Amino acid sequence: MSNSPQREKVREHVRAPGPHGAGRTRGAGGAVALIAATALAPASWGTTYAVTTELLPPGHPLFAAVMRSLPGGLLLLLLTRVLPRGAWWWKSAVLGALNIGAVYALLFVAAELLPGGVAGTLAAIQPIMVALLAVAVLRERVSVWRIGWGIAGAVGVGLVILGPGARLDGVGVLAGLAGAGSMALGIVLTKHWGRPAGVGPGALAGWQLTAGGLVLLPLMVLFEGAPPRLDGAAVTGYLWLGTVGGFIAHVLWFRGIGRLPVTATGMLVLLSPLVAALIGALMLGEAFTPGQLAGFGLALVALLAGQSDPGQRPVAREVRNVRR
Repeated sequence: MSNSPQREKVREHVRAPGPHGAGRTRGAGGAVALIAATALAPASWGTTYAVTTELLPPGHPLFAAVMRSLPGGLLLLLLTRVLPRGAWWWKSAVLGALNIGAVYALLFVAAELLPGGVAGTLAAIQPIMVALLAVAVLRERVSVWRIGWGIAGAVGVGLVILGPGARLDGVGVLAGLAGAGSMALGIVLTKHWGRPAGVGPGALAGWQLTAGGLVLLPLMVLFEGAPPRLDGAAVTGYLWLGTVGGFIAHVLWFRGIGRLPVTATGMLVLLSPLVAALIGALMLGEAFTPGQLAGFGLALVALLAGQSDPGQRPVAREVRNVRR
Protein backbone atom coordinates (compact mmCIF):
# COMPACT_ATOMS: atom_id res chain seq x y z
CA MET A 1 0.00 0.00 0.00
CA SER A 2 2.88 2.36 0.64
CA ASN A 3 3.83 2.24 -3.04
CA SER A 4 0.39 3.30 -4.28
CA PRO A 5 1.06 7.07 -4.40
CA GLN A 6 4.31 6.44 -6.20
CA ARG A 7 2.63 4.14 -8.74
CA GLU A 8 -0.03 6.78 -9.34
CA LYS A 9 2.68 9.35 -10.00
CA VAL A 10 4.19 6.97 -12.54
CA ARG A 11 0.82 6.57 -14.26
CA GLU A 12 0.35 10.33 -14.41
CA HIS A 13 3.90 10.77 -15.76
CA VAL A 14 3.26 8.24 -18.52
CA ARG A 15 -0.05 9.85 -19.47
CA ALA A 16 1.08 13.46 -19.33
CA PRO A 17 3.28 15.29 -21.83
CA GLY A 18 6.89 15.47 -20.77
CA PRO A 19 10.06 17.23 -21.88
CA HIS A 20 10.71 14.62 -24.56
CA GLY A 21 7.32 14.84 -26.28
CA ALA A 22 3.63 14.16 -25.94
CA GLY A 23 2.04 11.51 -23.77
CA ARG A 24 2.61 7.90 -24.67
CA THR A 25 0.02 5.80 -26.45
CA ARG A 26 -1.55 3.21 -24.16
CA GLY A 27 -2.52 -0.26 -25.34
CA ALA A 28 -1.06 -2.55 -27.99
CA GLY A 29 -3.65 -1.57 -30.59
CA GLY A 30 -2.99 2.14 -30.13
CA ALA A 31 0.76 1.61 -30.35
CA VAL A 32 0.45 -0.39 -33.58
CA ALA A 33 -1.81 2.28 -35.09
CA LEU A 34 0.64 5.02 -34.10
CA ILE A 35 3.61 3.13 -35.59
CA ALA A 36 1.66 2.52 -38.80
CA ALA A 37 0.68 6.18 -39.10
CA THR A 38 4.25 7.31 -38.43
CA ALA A 39 5.56 4.82 -41.01
CA LEU A 40 3.48 6.54 -43.69
CA ALA A 41 5.94 9.45 -43.58
CA PRO A 42 9.12 7.61 -44.70
CA ALA A 43 7.01 5.48 -47.04
CA SER A 44 5.80 8.64 -48.78
CA TRP A 45 9.38 9.96 -48.95
CA GLY A 46 10.26 6.80 -50.84
CA THR A 47 8.11 8.04 -53.74
CA THR A 48 10.31 11.12 -54.20
CA TYR A 49 12.76 9.57 -56.67
CA ALA A 50 10.02 8.28 -58.99
CA VAL A 51 8.07 11.55 -58.84
CA THR A 52 11.24 13.55 -59.52
CA THR A 53 12.36 11.48 -62.51
CA GLU A 54 8.93 11.01 -64.08
CA LEU A 55 7.12 14.29 -63.43
CA LEU A 56 9.50 17.11 -62.52
CA PRO A 57 11.71 19.18 -64.85
CA PRO A 58 15.37 18.08 -64.60
CA GLY A 59 18.12 20.20 -63.10
CA HIS A 60 16.11 21.87 -60.32
CA PRO A 61 16.34 19.66 -57.21
CA LEU A 62 16.63 22.61 -54.81
CA PHE A 63 13.50 24.19 -56.27
CA ALA A 64 11.76 20.85 -55.63
CA ALA A 65 13.08 20.89 -52.06
CA VAL A 66 11.78 24.42 -51.50
CA MET A 67 8.37 23.48 -52.94
CA ARG A 68 8.31 20.45 -50.68
CA SER A 69 8.91 22.48 -47.53
CA LEU A 70 8.14 26.20 -47.63
CA PRO A 71 4.53 26.31 -49.00
CA GLY A 72 3.42 23.51 -46.68
CA GLY A 73 5.14 25.15 -43.73
CA LEU A 74 3.43 28.48 -44.39
CA LEU A 75 0.09 26.71 -44.84
CA LEU A 76 0.47 24.99 -41.46
CA LEU A 77 1.35 28.31 -39.83
CA LEU A 78 -1.82 29.78 -41.33
CA LEU A 79 -3.99 26.85 -40.21
CA THR A 80 -2.61 26.53 -36.68
CA ARG A 81 -2.05 30.26 -36.10
CA VAL A 82 0.66 29.42 -33.57
CA LEU A 83 4.10 31.03 -33.71
CA PRO A 84 7.15 30.05 -31.66
CA ARG A 85 7.77 31.89 -28.42
CA GLY A 86 10.96 32.57 -26.51
CA ALA A 87 13.64 29.93 -27.03
CA TRP A 88 11.46 28.13 -29.55
CA TRP A 89 12.41 30.65 -32.23
CA TRP A 90 16.00 29.41 -32.29
CA LYS A 91 15.04 25.81 -31.51
CA SER A 92 12.68 25.76 -34.51
CA ALA A 93 15.39 27.25 -36.70
CA VAL A 94 17.88 24.59 -35.59
CA LEU A 95 15.41 21.73 -36.05
CA GLY A 96 14.25 23.07 -39.42
CA ALA A 97 17.83 23.36 -40.62
CA LEU A 98 18.69 19.83 -39.43
CA ASN A 99 15.51 17.98 -40.43
CA ILE A 100 14.75 19.86 -43.66
CA GLY A 101 17.30 22.35 -44.99
CA ALA A 102 20.62 20.57 -44.41
CA VAL A 103 19.19 17.14 -45.22
CA TYR A 104 17.82 18.17 -48.63
CA ALA A 105 20.94 20.14 -49.58
CA LEU A 106 23.40 17.40 -48.53
CA LEU A 107 21.40 14.59 -50.09
CA PHE A 108 21.27 16.63 -53.30
CA VAL A 109 25.08 16.68 -53.34
CA ALA A 110 25.20 12.94 -52.61
CA ALA A 111 22.70 12.19 -55.37
CA GLU A 112 24.74 14.22 -57.85
CA LEU A 113 28.04 12.47 -57.05
CA LEU A 114 26.92 8.93 -56.20
CA PRO A 115 24.75 6.26 -57.79
CA GLY A 116 21.30 6.03 -56.24
CA GLY A 117 22.10 2.69 -54.61
CA VAL A 118 25.12 4.06 -52.77
CA ALA A 119 23.24 7.18 -51.63
CA GLY A 120 20.29 5.08 -50.45
CA THR A 121 22.53 2.68 -48.53
CA LEU A 122 24.27 5.58 -46.77
CA ALA A 123 20.89 6.98 -45.76
CA ALA A 124 19.94 3.55 -44.35
CA ILE A 125 22.58 3.79 -41.60
CA GLN A 126 20.59 6.60 -40.00
CA PRO A 127 18.90 4.29 -37.42
CA ILE A 128 22.33 3.39 -36.06
CA MET A 129 23.18 7.09 -35.74
CA VAL A 130 19.87 7.74 -33.94
CA ALA A 131 20.55 4.94 -31.46
CA LEU A 132 24.03 6.29 -30.67
CA LEU A 133 22.90 9.92 -30.44
CA ALA A 134 20.07 8.90 -28.08
CA VAL A 135 22.74 7.70 -25.66
CA ALA A 136 24.67 11.00 -25.85
CA VAL A 137 21.74 13.45 -25.93
CA LEU A 138 18.86 11.67 -24.17
CA ARG A 139 21.08 9.75 -21.75
CA GLU A 140 19.46 6.48 -22.80
CA ARG A 141 21.35 3.28 -22.22
CA VAL A 142 23.03 1.65 -25.22
CA SER A 143 20.46 -0.53 -27.00
CA VAL A 144 22.52 -3.39 -28.42
CA TRP A 145 19.28 -4.87 -29.74
CA ARG A 146 18.37 -1.83 -31.85
CA ILE A 147 21.93 -1.11 -32.97
CA GLY A 148 22.23 -4.73 -34.11
CA TRP A 149 18.97 -4.59 -36.03
CA GLY A 150 19.96 -1.19 -37.42
CA ILE A 151 23.09 -2.77 -38.90
CA ALA A 152 21.00 -5.65 -40.26
CA GLY A 153 18.56 -3.19 -41.81
CA ALA A 154 21.35 -1.25 -43.53
CA VAL A 155 22.76 -4.52 -44.89
CA GLY A 156 19.31 -5.48 -46.15
CA VAL A 157 18.82 -2.15 -47.91
CA GLY A 158 22.29 -2.48 -49.43
CA LEU A 159 21.40 -5.90 -50.84
CA VAL A 160 18.26 -4.46 -52.42
CA ILE A 161 19.61 -1.31 -54.05
CA LEU A 162 23.42 -1.48 -54.13
CA GLY A 163 24.60 -2.64 -57.56
CA PRO A 164 27.85 -4.55 -58.13
CA GLY A 165 29.33 -1.73 -60.24
CA ALA A 166 28.62 1.06 -57.78
CA ARG A 167 31.33 3.71 -57.76
CA LEU A 168 32.34 5.75 -54.75
CA ASP A 169 33.16 9.46 -54.58
CA GLY A 170 34.76 10.82 -51.42
CA VAL A 171 32.82 14.07 -51.34
CA GLY A 172 29.59 12.29 -52.21
CA VAL A 173 30.07 9.74 -49.42
CA LEU A 174 30.78 12.50 -46.89
CA ALA A 175 27.69 14.41 -48.04
CA GLY A 176 25.54 11.28 -47.75
CA LEU A 177 26.82 10.52 -44.26
CA ALA A 178 26.39 14.16 -43.21
CA GLY A 179 22.82 14.19 -44.53
CA ALA A 180 21.95 11.03 -42.60
CA GLY A 181 23.66 12.43 -39.51
CA SER A 182 21.84 15.75 -39.81
CA MET A 183 18.43 14.09 -39.85
CA ALA A 184 19.43 11.68 -37.06
CA LEU A 185 20.45 14.60 -34.84
CA GLY A 186 17.25 16.43 -35.80
CA ILE A 187 15.16 13.41 -34.76
CA VAL A 188 16.91 13.10 -31.40
CA LEU A 189 16.73 16.85 -30.64
CA THR A 190 13.04 16.88 -31.63
CA LYS A 191 12.50 14.15 -29.03
CA HIS A 192 14.73 15.89 -26.47
CA TRP A 193 13.07 19.30 -26.72
CA GLY A 194 9.54 17.96 -27.16
CA ARG A 195 6.86 20.57 -27.78
CA PRO A 196 5.73 23.59 -25.79
CA ALA A 197 2.54 23.14 -23.78
CA GLY A 198 -0.54 23.51 -25.98
CA VAL A 199 1.40 23.16 -29.25
CA GLY A 200 0.46 20.25 -31.49
CA PRO A 201 2.52 18.38 -34.09
CA GLY A 202 0.95 20.47 -36.87
CA ALA A 203 2.38 23.69 -35.48
CA LEU A 204 5.75 22.05 -34.81
CA ALA A 205 5.87 20.75 -38.39
CA GLY A 206 4.92 24.19 -39.68
CA TRP A 207 7.76 25.85 -37.78
CA GLN A 208 10.34 23.38 -39.04
CA LEU A 209 9.16 23.24 -42.66
CA THR A 210 9.14 27.04 -42.85
CA ALA A 211 12.60 27.33 -41.28
CA GLY A 212 14.00 24.60 -43.53
CA GLY A 213 12.45 26.18 -46.62
CA LEU A 214 13.98 29.55 -45.74
CA VAL A 215 17.39 27.86 -45.43
CA LEU A 216 16.97 26.31 -48.88
CA LEU A 217 15.61 29.41 -50.62
CA PRO A 218 18.91 31.35 -50.96
CA LEU A 219 20.70 28.14 -51.99
CA MET A 220 18.13 27.64 -54.73
CA VAL A 221 18.57 31.21 -56.00
CA LEU A 222 22.37 30.93 -55.86
CA PHE A 223 22.78 27.56 -57.59
CA GLU A 224 19.69 27.25 -59.81
CA GLY A 225 18.55 30.77 -60.57
CA ALA A 226 15.02 31.23 -61.89
CA PRO A 227 12.41 28.51 -61.28
CA PRO A 228 11.68 26.14 -64.19
CA ARG A 229 8.68 26.42 -66.47
CA LEU A 230 5.89 24.17 -65.23
CA ASP A 231 3.55 21.91 -67.17
CA GLY A 232 0.68 19.81 -65.85
CA ALA A 233 2.90 16.89 -64.89
CA ALA A 234 5.28 19.14 -62.96
CA VAL A 235 2.42 20.81 -61.07
CA THR A 236 1.09 17.37 -60.11
CA GLY A 237 4.54 16.28 -58.93
CA TYR A 238 5.16 19.39 -56.84
CA LEU A 239 1.69 19.11 -55.29
CA TRP A 240 2.40 15.52 -54.31
CA LEU A 241 5.78 16.38 -52.80
CA GLY A 242 4.41 19.42 -50.97
CA THR A 243 1.30 17.75 -49.52
CA VAL A 244 1.69 13.98 -49.09
CA GLY A 245 5.49 14.04 -48.92
CA GLY A 246 5.59 17.46 -47.27
CA PHE A 247 3.36 18.78 -44.52
CA ILE A 248 1.14 15.68 -44.13
CA ALA A 249 4.15 13.37 -43.79
CA HIS A 250 5.94 15.70 -41.39
CA VAL A 251 2.91 16.15 -39.13
CA LEU A 252 2.65 12.34 -38.84
CA TRP A 253 6.43 12.07 -38.38
CA PHE A 254 6.75 14.62 -35.57
CA ARG A 255 3.65 13.21 -33.87
CA GLY A 256 5.30 9.78 -33.87
CA ILE A 257 8.65 11.10 -32.63
CA GLY A 258 6.86 12.68 -29.66
CA ARG A 259 5.10 9.47 -28.62
CA LEU A 260 7.33 6.57 -29.70
CA PRO A 261 10.83 5.61 -28.52
CA VAL A 262 13.20 7.67 -30.64
CA THR A 263 15.34 4.69 -31.68
CA ALA A 264 12.24 2.78 -32.78
CA THR A 265 11.10 5.75 -34.85
CA GLY A 266 14.52 5.96 -36.49
CA MET A 267 14.16 2.36 -37.71
CA LEU A 268 11.10 3.36 -39.74
CA VAL A 269 13.36 5.39 -42.05
CA LEU A 270 14.34 2.08 -43.68
CA LEU A 271 10.97 2.16 -45.43
CA SER A 272 12.04 5.06 -47.64
CA PRO A 273 14.71 3.29 -49.75
CA LEU A 274 12.66 0.08 -49.77
CA VAL A 275 9.59 1.85 -51.18
CA ALA A 276 11.79 3.64 -53.72
CA ALA A 277 13.29 0.32 -54.85
CA LEU A 278 9.87 -1.33 -55.04
CA ILE A 279 8.40 1.49 -57.14
CA GLY A 280 11.45 1.45 -59.40
CA ALA A 281 11.09 -2.28 -59.98
CA LEU A 282 7.38 -1.95 -60.72
CA MET A 283 7.93 0.96 -63.12
CA LEU A 284 10.69 -0.87 -64.99
CA GLY A 285 8.87 -4.20 -64.95
CA GLU A 286 11.88 -5.95 -63.45
CA ALA A 287 11.71 -8.76 -60.92
CA PHE A 288 13.87 -8.76 -57.81
CA THR A 289 16.77 -11.19 -57.79
CA PRO A 290 16.93 -13.78 -54.97
CA GLY A 291 19.58 -11.65 -53.27
CA GLN A 292 17.38 -8.56 -53.46
CA LEU A 293 14.39 -10.47 -52.07
CA ALA A 294 16.54 -11.70 -49.18
CA GLY A 295 17.72 -8.13 -48.51
CA PHE A 296 14.15 -6.81 -48.67
CA GLY A 297 13.02 -9.42 -46.14
CA LEU A 298 15.99 -8.74 -43.86
CA ALA A 299 15.30 -4.99 -43.87
CA LEU A 300 11.61 -5.52 -43.06
CA VAL A 301 12.41 -7.93 -40.23
CA ALA A 302 14.93 -5.41 -38.84
CA LEU A 303 12.38 -2.61 -39.06
CA LEU A 304 9.76 -4.63 -37.16
CA ALA A 305 12.19 -6.03 -34.60
CA GLY A 306 13.53 -2.55 -33.90
CA GLN A 307 10.11 -1.36 -32.71
CA SER A 308 10.70 -3.06 -29.36
CA ASP A 309 13.66 -3.80 -27.12
CA PRO A 310 13.40 -6.87 -24.88
CA GLY A 311 16.02 -5.38 -22.56
CA GLN A 312 14.08 -2.21 -21.79
CA ARG A 313 12.16 -1.77 -18.55
CA PRO A 314 10.19 1.43 -19.10
CA VAL A 315 8.10 1.18 -15.90
CA ALA A 316 11.16 0.71 -13.71
CA ARG A 317 12.85 3.68 -15.37
CA GLU A 318 9.78 5.86 -14.73
CA VAL A 319 9.77 4.79 -11.05
CA ARG A 320 13.41 5.79 -10.71
CA ASN A 321 12.64 9.17 -12.28
CA VAL A 322 9.79 9.74 -9.81
CA ARG A 323 12.04 8.88 -6.88
CA ARG A 324 14.53 11.51 -7.96
